[in-house]
Amino acid sequence: MNDRDFLNDCLATEKYITNAYSIALNEASHEALYQDLLSIYTEAQNEQRQLYNLMFKKGWYKLEQEDQQKLQQKHQQFYNYTTTQFPYGGGQLQ
Repeated sequence: MNDRDFLNDCLATEKYITNAYSIALNEASHEALYQDLLSIYTEAQNEQRQLYNLMFKKGWYKLEQEDQQKLQQKHQQFYNYTTTQFPYGGGQLQ
């Protein structure tokens, strides 16, 4: 296993872990347990971000730039949705 594969596996694991902790946080009814889970979640999320940054820096995690017109169209689509579907004057996504 090369470095790229190893880091990719670590990143996928951290994503899985943070997702699981996020669900646990939503279900925790005891405050002390919630705080412990939140602390662990935050640490795992920070590790995930560091792995992402390292892979991005090395060119192993690439993102494609989206066309500005497509971004505007999506923004308008979701803005229109929030103003018509959400109660209390939704449309705060400007």
